[in-house]
Amino acid sequence: MRNAIALLITLMFVMVISVAIGFGLREFKKASNVVVQEDLLYQSSMVLDDVLVMLQSSPDLRRLADSNSSDELYTFLQSSQYLPFEIADEKIILSFESARSRLNINDMDKTNEALFRDYFNRYMVGSSYVDILKECMRKNQVKDEYNNYTSTLFDTNPSLFREYIASKKHLEKINNYYINEYGDTNLKNVPFDQLFSYEKNANIAIDLNYITADVWELILGVSKERAEHFYQGEGSYKALEDLDLNEDEKKNLRKFQTTFFAPYLLVKIEILKETTTARIIFKYDIKLKRGYDFVFKI
Repeated sequence: MRNAIALLITLMFVMVISVAIGFGLREFKKASNVVVQEDLLYQSSMVLDDVLVMLQSSPDLRRLADSNSSDELYTFLQSSQYLPFEIADEKIILSFESARSRLNINDMDKTNEALFRDYFNRYMVGSSYVDILKECMRKNQVKDEYNNYTSTLFDTNPSLFREYIASKKHLEKINNYYINEYGDTNLKNVPFDQLFSYEKNANIAIDLNYITADVWELILGVSKERAEHFYQGEGSYKALEDLDLNEDEKKNLRKFQTTFFAPYLLVKIEILKETTTARIIFKYDIKLKRGYDFVFKI
């Protein structure tokens, strides 16, 4: 009996020690991950500084800014889509694309609202969704009137920003409300990442040389096949005549701010260290040599 009790106590003691060791290892791993993340955050800021200096001193970008050439921009983007390199124990991937390839969602107004409704209707999304988007843009509200809402979005989310749609996460909150309120899961099929950007300034021109097929589909009110046709001409457009639009398409296009040369880059930096990844995304004004709209993710 004494031997059995002693054995039981020993087993319990071993179990307690094992649990303690396991807990300690788990906490040590967490602490190690925190250290790695903090170190990666510091390294990310250094990499970002180096990338900004590189952009500001680049002769290619200086020539591009001086020439105002869509051909120069196309050549640069084609050669800079994927640039991997290593620094010490870190792998870094740098890539560039046009910062004017998506439509600013805040561009929606009375003149082009019908095209937004038509686009979402193709995905079987109810017209109420566009009404909710309008409520999230102060420009659509009556001056000095702050409660003329038809939905309960701001009753459900009283702290939700309502001046304009400021980010992808902001739109996701709006989308979640719509899906829960109306039970319309068709909204999940809309390719938002290929469609919208989020800018406070609603007068930013999209670059017709780089907009996505989904943007073509929305702004022209055309089929996916027709939109894909325009998308395939990436980088080749110099003037409206190059697009060979019909009259309806021209009429729709005039409802948006467009250009054939927009010297703005969307810069993406991915930094990999051990099992942790840091991502930096920002926009870069080639002419002003200035970065803005920085986003850090670890």
